[in-house]
Amino acid sequence: MPLIDHLFSIGAVRKAIWKFWYPFLTRRLHGDEVIFLNYAFETDPPMAIPLSPEDEPNRSCIQLYHHVGMQVNFYQKNVLEVSCGHGGGASYLARTQKPAKYTGLDLNPAGIEFCKKRHRVVGLDFVQGDAQNLPFPDHSFDAVINVEASHCYPDVPKFLSEVARVLKPGGYFLYADFRFSDGLEAWETALENAPLTLKQGKDISAVVLRGMDCNSARSLDLLDKKLPKFLHSLGRDFAGVQGSRVYNALACGELFYRSYCFQKKR
Repeated sequence: MPLIDHLFSIGAVRKAIWKFWYPFLTRRLHGDEVIFLNYAFETDPPMAIPLSPEDEPNRSCIQLYHHVGMQVNFYQKNVLEVSCGHGGGASYLARTQKPAKYTGLDLNPAGIEFCKKRHRVVGLDFVQGDAQNLPFPDHSFDAVINVEASHCYPDVPKFLSEVARVLKPGGYFLYADFRFSDGLEAWETALENAPLTLKQGKDISAVVLRGMDCNSARSLDLLDKKLPKFLHSLGRDFAGVQGSRVYNALACGELFYRSYCFQKKR
């Protein structure tokens, strides 16, 4: 096992690495309007969802949020997004789904500062906090959404228990993430043991891979401009560009990308 993979397998070390990486990335990308940090989603034939001219450049990334977030109706609901990144998905869902309130939470204080300045949408707010210790009372939210973030968490069962705690009875957890084959069993066990009922689950590996194809050229250009050379390999994996370890693993079936809808018992 390469040293970097070994380090990422140790929960406390992994959290420390990500705690450094995301603020660093936010600072490096300052001024480039990078509001999505997730991989992408491209169906065949294309989804063809109507987007504003402002949203169109981020179509592939938005489509992943559309796929995950549109599994339930957010209209006039209280919604929490855990690990909201740079807030692009939160802004899109808040504008299109019209929840009463949408709260984006992230561990990265620089990212939260960016979100507050960049995304000014009625009912949309951002707070800094830890996914494994959510700073909200029990039964606070009608829905919780988490897109492509839990692989960074040292303790996924603790995160899932926190999701269940802050959800109202009957509330929904909308979720998408990936795992390499050697971590798949532990992930599946954590999901099976979560105090939530599975309503729907899908393997979306193929459409995410197609989305990576759509975004590769743009991502590579950004990486070349913004990251020092010694971080290019990590950056390519993070962006999922063609030829990266993540891209190749997804293409050959060694990495699995899935989306879910869970519900808390009433």
